[in-house]
Order: sequence, then structure tokens, then C-alpha cells
Amino acid sequence: MVKAGYAGSYKRRTGDAADGCAMFWKADKFRLLEGESIQFKDIGLRDNVAQLSVFEMCESDSRRMLVGNIHVLYNPNRGEVKLGQIRFLSSRAQYLSEKWGNTPVVLAGDFNSTPQSGIYKFLSSSELNIMLYDRKELSGQKRCRPAQVLGENKETVGPIVALDGLFKCWTDEEVKLATGDSERHLAVHPLKLNSSYATINGSTSTRGFNGEPLATSYHSKFLGTVDYLWYSDGIVPTRVLDTVSISDLLRAGGLPCKKVGSDHLALVSEFSFSVTNNEPTDIVAAAASPIVDIGEPNNQRS
Repeated sequence: MVKAGYAGSYKRRTGDAADGCAMFWKADKFRLLEGESIQFKDIGLRDNVAQLSVFEMCESDSRRMLVGNIHVLYNPNRGEVKLGQIRFLSSRAQYLSEKWGNTPVVLAGDFNSTPQSGIYKFLSSSELNIMLYDRKELSGQKRCRPAQVLGENKETVGPIVALDGLFKCWTDEEVKLATGDSERHLAVHPLKLNSSYATINGSTSTRGFNGEPLATSYHSKFLGTVDYLWYSDGIVPTRVLDTVSISDLLRAGGLPCKKVGSDHLALVSEFSFSVTNNEPTDIVAAAASPIVDIGEPNNQRS
């Protein structure tokens, strides 16, 4: 990456796992003004990590943006931890944004939550009444096993019904992790976010609920979308790279495969700064790398 002109930062997750979060930027286009690494273990939210970086364009010291990167906890049963991680990341992003003159925000990553889920609603609407949900169903992951997805002729959204039983499934400690206060049932975050892919129209063969990709990940336990590029006011997405169709993923036999070394597809978006007359100017960022041709099945995948 250095030879290609990139600078970067990496934060390894805590615990025994060797994975983590990394961020790279073109050193001749962006200056790093401030970087922050988040260890969720420090606030009782497992071993996952996240990054926040404030950049300034080298050619214009008035053009700044904040980029966040997160890998949310996978465990489908721990919706309260997922909410807590996202809520904390959002609050830190808001703090840094205000510190640097209300700079626009991009939050990217694997949120381990589907477009039909309560957690997606939390991200897109900035709040969620957790008592309307079973915490073990908050992420929507359990509805996206390959056999379930391929057996349905149309997308469905699980019913949201306030039942007495839902109140009993939340302990005070779980409520505190989700909302920050055991007495408060409304989880909130301070950002106004939109999804790049939901904003830019795409092919009906690759897009599904809310305009999000039909799938960004495919393995033996999951077929669906969990990855997003969220953005705040001050920037607008000008285009995105569409993902591949479900039929292409099925032909590949799952991910990783011969041409894709991950069980996730890359998401790519270009952003422009907004100006007062609502006309965009200056493309400022492109996230991830294009992956389109996924090739034939690879029987050696793990």
C-alpha cells in the first residue's frame, strides 16, 4: 500500500483474535488531522474495535471529512451489544465532527445487521424503542440463512409487535448496554445518516429492501447484506459500484471463492461535498475496491 502511495492505520481487536480494522488514504490527496481508535472492551462491549479519522484535502484546507470504520459484533443473539457499539461510535464521531468545525461524516463497515432489522432502523432514524424488539432478533441475521432466503419468493419484514414477553427478555444490564441507561428504553445516536447505496439507484438484479444490495456476504450460515456506507449532511454520494446478483453468488458456491478472498463483497462509493445551493462539488472519497467478476466455485474455500 505504501508503494501505491497510501498511508494507513490499523487497530487490532482485543482478545485472542488477530483481525481488526484498517483504513488507508492517498497520502498526496489527504492529510490526517486526528485519529482515534476505539476498544469496545474498555466500556464493557466485547473485543470489537473501531476507528475514526479526520482528514483534510491537501489541495484545500477548507475541505475536511471524518471517516469511521467498524466491525460490529457478529453474535446474532447480542442485539444490545451491537446497539451499544454503534451508539458509542456515533457519539464519538459527533464529538470529533464538532471539534473540527462540523465536518461531514462517513461511517463504513460490517454492521452485522440486515436492512430489515431494528438496528438498521436505529442507524437510519437515529433512535429505536428497544422494547418493541426481542434483543435476539434485533440484527435480522437469523432470517437470512441461505435456505430461508432462497426459499422465499419475496422479501418480508418481521412483525414488530409490543408484547409483554418482549419486556421480559431485556434485563436492566442489557438495557443499559443498548441505551446507556437502564431506565431508558429509547436508544438514540446524534448523527443524521443516510446510506449511499439506498440513495443511488441500482439494478433490480442486485438491489433489494430499502435499495440496499441484495447481498454483501454469503457463507454457510448467512446470505444477505450487513455492510453499509453511511454518510451525514455536508456530503452526497455521486455514484456507487453495484454488487453482484444472487445468481452470480450461487454460481460461485459461496464466499470466499477463487476470485474473492473474503466472505464479504467490497462496497464502493464516491462522495462530493455539498455547497449552499445544493450543487455538489469536488469528489472527495472512494471507499473499498471494485470486485465484480467472482468467477467459478472454489472448493478450497474455508
